[in-house]
Formats: sequence, C-alpha cells, structure tokens
Amino acid sequence: MPLHLRNAPTKLMKDLNYGKEYQYAHSFENNFVDLEYLPNEIKGSQLYDPGKNPREEEQRKYLRSIWKEKYGY
Repeated sequence: MPLHLRNAPTKLMKDLNYGKEYQYAHSFENNFVDLEYLPNEIKGSQLYDPGKNPREEEQRKYLRSIWKEKYGY
C-alpha cells in the first residue's frame, strides 16, 4: 500500500512518512485528486473496463476526463 494511504497513529509511523502527502479528494474540485491508490506491483492497472452500451460509454467518457490517459479509457 502506498505510504500516503497508511494511517499514522504513532510517532514512529509519522516518522516513517505514513500518511504524508495524502490529499483528501473532497477538498478538491469535483471531489477528485489524481493520486496513486494501488501498490507499486500493480499501479497503473485498469480494474474496470466499461462495456459497449450507451450508459457505460458515458462512464468511459467520464473516466477518461478525470484520469486522462492513465488507464487507457
């Protein structure tokens, strides 16, 4: 798990940079922030591929607008 997503309830964890540089999505426009949420071994992996129907094409368009080319939507 990326360090910025880890909880830091102890001084040691804070010293190890747990939670450092975390950005709360609801503090940003459209409640979105481009952070990496996946472990290094699978970062950049596309976990959802919208289907070929009107509703999911809308979803694909939205995902492309927020993630740009990151996941190939």
